[in-house]
Parts: sequence; structure tokens; C-alpha cells
Amino acid sequence: MNNIENVPLSHFVEKEEESSSKNFGETILRYLYYWPLFLVCIISTLAVAYVYLHYAKPEYLVKAKLLIKVEKDSPNSGSTLNEIINPYQSGKSVENEIEIIKSRSIISQVVKNLDLWVNYTEKKRIVDEDLYGISPVKFYLKRNNTDFESKNLNIVIENSDFFSLKEDDGTVKRLSFNDSFRNNFGSWRLSKTADFNKYIGKSIQINVTDPELATDKLLSRIKAAEINKNASIVELTLQESVLKRGKDILNQLIVQYNYASAKEKDRVAGTALKFIDDRLSSLTGELNSVEKEVEGFRSSRGLTDISSESKLYLENVKNNDDHLNEVDVQLNVIRELERYVSSPDNVNGATPSTIGISDPGLTAYVSRLIDLQLQYQKLMGTLPEKNPAFDPLKQQISSTKDAIKQNIRNIKSSLLSTRRQLESFNSGFEGSIRSLPSDERQLVSIQRQQSIKENLYLYLLQKREEAALSHASTLAFSQTVDSAYLDTYKKPLTYSLALVIGILIPSLLLFGKELFNNKISSTEQIEHTGVPVTAELIYEYSKSPIVVHNKSRFAIGEQFRSLRTNLLYLHEKKKSGRVTLVTSSISGEGKSFVTSNLGVALAASGRKTLILELDLRKPKIAKNFNLQEGLGLSDFLKGHASINQIITPSSMHPNLFFIGTGTLPDNPSELLEQIEIDELVEWLRSDYDDILIDTPPIFLVTDAMILSRLADAALYVIRQNYSYKKHLNFIKKIYKEHKLPKLQVVFNAIQKRGDSRYGYEYYAAMSEHKKTNIHSIFREVSNRLLLSNT
Repeated sequence: MNNIENVPLSHFVEKEEESSSKNFGETILRYLYYWPLFLVCIISTLAVAYVYLHYAKPEYLVKAKLLIKVEKDSPNSGSTLNEIINPYQSGKSVENEIEIIKSRSIISQVVKNLDLWVNYTEKKRIVDEDLYGISPVKFYLKRNNTDFESKNLNIVIENSDFFSLKEDDGTVKRLSFNDSFRNNFGSWRLSKTADFNKYIGKSIQINVTDPELATDKLLSRIKAAEINKNASIVELTLQESVLKRGKDILNQLIVQYNYASAKEKDRVAGTALKFIDDRLSSLTGELNSVEKEVEGFRSSRGLTDISSESKLYLENVKNNDDHLNEVDVQLNVIRELERYVSSPDNVNGATPSTIGISDPGLTAYVSRLIDLQLQYQKLMGTLPEKNPAFDPLKQQISSTKDAIKQNIRNIKSSLLSTRRQLESFNSGFEGSIRSLPSDERQLVSIQRQQSIKENLYLYLLQKREEAALSHASTLAFSQTVDSAYLDTYKKPLTYSLALVIGILIPSLLLFGKELFNNKISSTEQIEHTGVPVTAELIYEYSKSPIVVHNKSRFAIGEQFRSLRTNLLYLHEKKKSGRVTLVTSSISGEGKSFVTSNLGVALAASGRKTLILELDLRKPKIAKNFNLQEGLGLSDFLKGHASINQIITPSSMHPNLFFIGTGTLPDNPSELLEQIEIDELVEWLRSDYDDILIDTPPIFLVTDAMILSRLADAALYVIRQNYSYKKHLNFIKKIYKEHKLPKLQVVFNAIQKRGDSRYGYEYYAAMSEHKKTNIHSIFREVSNRLLLSNT
């Protein structure tokens, strides 16, 4: 107990790891035995992959990367001038820009510019070829106002002047290039391209799709995602069967996004300029009037300046009025925006300027409204306004306007509260001003009006310069980090997948074979019963049942010699008179084969050996040695023959003798219980070194149990992939209950699978294998290919 406690835990861990590694290695070697099956499956799956790639459309994963210039927090982030000079646009976020990039208005423009609603294909015998960028013809269409229907035009180019068109009803028309033709979707014509001559006589299919449908399909295929939350880089991805088309789509998408951003910047700046110019125009006259009033008052009253107290009051009022002016400007913008969103007729009108409004929520909703209106205007150019396609867009515009109204109410309430507070401050300042002398008080009041209008004028001038700078600026709101490029191609991935499948299929077949196999397949399964395995005999094809010869170098011959040595220790090194009983579970496991060859091996070592055939039901050993059945055991037990008369010398070796069954009895079990058998075996012990008793299968009849009294040891023969697993419990019970003396197992007919345990025997057999004919090689490969066991 103490010894176990002193053993370190790492010892058991190492043993477990060593056992797992060994089991894994043995599994690999066991599977490698079926290398022909793996080879055929791998070649087959690779061939299927080759055919698939040759005839199927290729799939390319195309990517592009775009840097979105968003506003960063800074002390001057509230300054509109800083927003214009800084290339990061106010109110932008990566999430918003991703939605703009994937908007229908931009995607539809990509479809239009690249003519993605028209697809050209060369009709071939097996797989059609997409002619994007190399089409011999170009399709032009002038649409009707009716709903568009997709259509395929099947043409054959006859020569440089004519082509034939196959109609849906099968009729063929001969038409001229550049001439206009009419059908249900409008007026169309075909013109020739630079690649025209290569396709004379070829069949071309022109697939014309509704541009809106083409936009929907492309929109569902383009993916845009932010790569890193800490970087404003958007990755665009597209799965495309034509690499050039995939690159063109992503590059054109970037171009259209930049164009739409610049156009929106110009629109907002233009709206702001108009609003400011209108205010400056009315304010200029008011400022001139108040300046003349100040000049006239000074001249008539002879005042040149005011007291320091008046200057202080005037300065305070001026600062308060500046804040009040800013609030009034914001209120004017809010009221203008409120009038716009409240009007039901402004579904597709220009959105008023939000200059001076710094609320991010309102800015986001206004940007959303602008995007929806752009989509509405694009749709107006292709469909009548009563088309149902406008309904979801109108609903989105309406809900966005409702959100803007709610924001306006909140902002307006806050601004009015601020204005009331500022007016309250002014009331206090005005009370202080009334305590001044009359002339000075009047001059302060006039100068106050002058200051208000001057500050407002300067403020609007500054905003106008900012808007003009934004209008004239050519700075882009994004930067292309990587133009469209090929990220992955399906070909190497397909071959890799085919290789994996080629290995996986036979592996699963072998695993399933082992999982549902009810036969004993490995030594480990036997060892789990606790019964010792004294020998493992590999399977060797031979026409003769006797495989042990003096000059034989077959691996199995060496294994029978090893069994002979193990038998010495099983009998505790007893020199003579050893009796060994040989049995099995069922017929066909190699019991008689093991008995015959073990007898030859013992005789070849100089030991006088006798094989006693006690399988009185189905004897085989006489046939193995090519002996004629004569007088035997049954004749001796009946008193019809003497001991010397039933002993027959074997032609295999002078030290090997044999006692056959003789006349097969009707009652073998009763015959085997006679005392004369005990006397016979005792007499044989005195004259022979080894007596091998061949008995019937013990699972079927009790003969072996009856004869166990005669033996010193017992060998139980199990054949790989032939003996049933259910017999293991029976063997275990016999072993535990000692029903057979010194029971040990001989594992027979093991397949050579590269296991290191058979390394020596396999090497020893090499010279014999050189004589193997083509037929045996073919049989061996076929067995492994078909998962056969022998």
C-alpha cells in the first residue's frame, strides 16, 4: 500500500500518454493497411474536383478597402470653419457611411455605369462562357414606360453586317447591326465591338434584366463591414464568377460613393449660401440706416463719446445680444426645417440647410432624409410615381420626417427657454441704462441697435465664407486604401477539400466497419478478457496446410517456432510427457491447422511428438498430413486394435507421429469418458516428449471439457475477423473458473498491416514473397481495396 502511495502521479500520466500515443499509432498503421482504398478514393475525388473546376463557373472572392474620413473630437470641433478645413466631415460615422455605400441610389448607378443589367454569354456544348468585357456586341435599349420584363436574346453572328435572332416560338429572323428593333420592353439595337471578328459564326445569348432587379441582386451580394473599431476602414467584399467584373464593380462603387458624397456636400453648401445671402441682403439696409441714425444723433446733440459707466452697460448688453442673435439664427433655421418636413408635397424636394445646428441626432436624421430623397429621385427617373415600388420608400421618408419633427420640438423648446433667459438679462441691463442722462441714454440705445446688426452681419459673413469654402473644396470624404483585388480563388480550396474528402471517405468506411464489426479484430480485445495471448500467427497464403518446413522463411513459420518456445514455459520447462489440448469456439478458426504445424515445429526441434486426433465429429489432421484413415482411437477403445497398431508415423518428420480417429462413433462424448483413454495418455506420456490433443470446438460440444482432465495446458485458437466477439465472455468464464488447465490464446490469421510487432517476421518472409505471382499480388490488393479481411 505504501509503495503505491510513493509512486508519483506523473508516472501514471506518462503511462496514460504513452498508451494513447501507442493506440493512435496502431490505428494509423491499421488504416494504412488499406492504402489501395485510400489511393483510389483520393484519385477519384481529385478527378471529380478537376472535372468540376473545368466545367463549373469559377468563384472569386474580390475585396477592396476604403478609409472613411470621420470627425475626430477636438477643442474646435464645434466650429463650422474647422469642419470645412479639416478633411473629416462633421456628422459622419463609419456605420452611416456603410449604409450610404450600400444604398440603392449608389448601387443602381454602378449597375447603370457598368451595364450590369445586360449579360453576354457564348453558348457552348457543355459550359457557357461569360463574355463580360470581351463581348463581340453591345446592346442598347430605349425603354417603354411599361413595366420591364427580363428577356433572353439568342443570336448567331453571321458576318460583319447581319446576325440571326431566334424568337421564343422558334422562328429565326435575320437582322442588321445598328438597326433599331422593337419588342415588348422597348426599342433596341446591337452594335459591334473590337472583339467582333473572333465570334463570327458563334451563338451568343444576351440576357436583359430589369435594372431594378439587377440592383437588388447586386445589393444582396455586396458586403461592407468595419475592419476594426479603432480604425475607420471599411472592407468591401464580393463573390463573383468573373474576376474583372468583380474588380470593376467594387472600384466603381468607390467612385460613385465619392461622387455622391461630393455632390451632397455641394448641395448642402449651396443651400447654406442661398440662406445666408438672403439674410445679408436685408441686413445690409438695416445696418446702413442705424449707422446714419447714430451719426445724426451725435451731430445734433454735440456728443462725441459716452461715459465709462455707459460703456460698461453697453458692453454687457452687446455680449448678451450676441448670444441672443445666435439663438435667433438657430430658431430661424429650425422653423425653416420645420416648415419643410411639415409639408406633404416635399417628398423629393431639396432639404433646407442645418447651418448653426449642432445637435447630432437631428443631423443624422437629416442625412438619412437626404439619402432617401436621392433614392426617390433615382426611382423617379425609371418608374412612374404611382408604381408600388415607391410605397416603402415614401413610408421611410414619412417616418424619418416624424423623427425630425420630434427632434425639432425638443431643440425649439430648449432654444426658446434660452432666449427667454437672455431677454431677462437684457431687461436688467435696460433698467441700469435708464438711470443714465437722457441724451447719453438715447445714444446708448441707438449704438446698441448698431452693435446688434454689426455682429449679426459679421457672423453671417463668416458663415458665408465657410459655406463658400465648402462649396469650392475638392477634398474627398474617403480614401481608397486598396483598390479591388483578388482575395481567394476557389481552385486550390476545391483541390484541398477533395483531398480531405478522399481521405475522409475510406476513414469513415473503416471506422464504420470496425464500429459495426461483431468479429474479433485485435489482440487488445482478447487481452481485455484477462486471458494471456501466447502467440500471434499472421495470415500467409499457402496451398498446403503445413507451413512449417526446415528451409521455410515464411513469417508464420518463425511464429510457430516462437509458439514452440512459449510452450516450454507454459509447461514450466517440463522435458517430456507434456500434454497440450488445442480447441476453439467454432469450426474454421484454425484449430487443426495450429495443431498440425505446432506438431511439425516440435518435431523439427528434436522432440518426439504425437498428435492425438480426438475430434471424433469432424477430423481434419489426417487430411493435413495426406494420411489415409485406418485404425484409430475408436478402434482401440472398442478393443479392435492395439496401441502400436493405431500409431502412424508422419511423412513430414521422423519425430512426428499421429493417432487418428478411426471409425467415427455414434456416441463420441460417451466414448471420450472411458477410462481407457486415461490409460492411453499415461502410456504415451512415458514414450513421447509432447502429446498434442486436437478436440472439437468447445462452444458447440462439451468434448474439450471432458478431455481437459488429460491435459497439462490448453491452447484456445481465435481467428482474426472470423471469431465472434460474443465468444470472448465465454472464454473469460472458462479462464476464471479454470475449466481448462493453464489456458492461453493463439491469435490466428492476423493480417500484415505494417504493425511494428510483426517487423521481424515480415522481414523474414521477404525472400519468399519474391516468388509471389501476379495473381496473388492482385488478390492482396483487391482484398485491401474491398475492405476484405483475408
